[in-house]
Amino acid sequence: MLQFFRQLLIFSLLIGAVLYALHTQYGTTLVHPLAGYIFGFFILITIITYWITLRLVRISPDNFMAAYFGSMVLRLLLSLGLVLIYLYKGGAREGDARWTFLGAFFILYFLFAGFEVWTVLSNLRPFSKRGVTIT
Repeated sequence: MLQFFRQLLIFSLLIGAVLYALHTQYGTTLVHPLAGYIFGFFILITIITYWITLRLVRISPDNFMAAYFGSMVLRLLLSLGLVLIYLYKGGAREGDARWTFLGAFFILYFLFAGFEVWTVLSNLRPFSKRGVTIT
């Protein structure tokens, strides 16, 4: 658990540094003003989905895949809700800013989803059953 949060911290600092550098270099023409909030949203969602998966695996270790994919569906639905709220609140009328918001959103979404997949794949050994061989 501590290893996951350490990896999340390093990953978040790296992505945050890149986001900050792009914002200072290009301003709002490349980075949407709400990109920091989107970034924080994905950090929070990553922590929540990890916590849900961890709790469900502690209850029943055999249901790891169901718990993991359930948390990924939760991530997708919450992310879709964020985009719909942004568009409903007037983001659809912002012209080019709409595209920078959607670009920042999808780039961060796929980066954090890729981070979760990477951490699961690098930690598969603890979740696999001992003594089972695949032929």
